[in-house]
Amino acid sequence: MRQVQLRDAKARLSALVDGAAEGEASIITRHGKPRAVILGIDEWNRLRNVPSFGRLLLASGLEDGDLPPRDSTPPRDAAL
Repeated sequence: MRQVQLRDAKARLSALVDGAAEGEASIITRHGKPRAVILGIDEWNRLRNVPSFGRLLLASGLEDGDLPPRDSTPPRDAAL
């Protein structure tokens, strides 16, 4: 993934959008720090539809008793 400074991205926005549509994402930086990403719409839709971790667990088919019981002993004292 290429990095582009904001001022250069402004000048080459059309080329960045064309590249993103072909699968080449770009990170836009400001003062050397990443601030935004330009992605193609296909990649955006793919990432947007990733299920949450909770939904993955619910869909796993686990039932009561499938996991071992949780250890209920209190944590040890630690001097910090």
